Amino acid sequence: MRKIVEERIEMKKVHYYLWIILFTGSFSPAYAASFSCNAAKTQTEHTICNNRTLNDADVKMATTYYIIRKLVPMGTRSVIQEQQIKWLHLRDDCRDNVGCLTDVYKMRQQKLDQYMNRVYQQGPF
Repeated sequence: MRKIVEERIEMKKVHYYLWIILFTGSFSPAYAASFSCNAAKTQTEHTICNNRTLNDADVKMATTYYIIRKLVPMGTRSVIQEQQIKWLHLRDDCRDNVGCLTDVYKMRQQKLDQYMNRVYQQGPF
């Protein structure tokens, strides 16, 4: 019985974070990358800011990453953070190559979706 109650509490946390993201995301202006486009410095950042598809992929990936970091324990969180840092270097290597950026965003989103699916199936881990 206790396990069922704990699982329900954890699922409520997942739903809570998802609602926050959905609610706040509905008021975001178009072309609102996960970073300030006004402060974009690199070729990669400018390319993301000027391409709606990449911009949307960036927001989705950053949102998924944020949710996952809130739902997993510290040990897993540090692993995911290290993976994100490596991924950012890979992304930045693409510079202004839209095809390359599209591919690295798809790759990262798939990996983050795997973590989310694990949370959905097993609860926060």
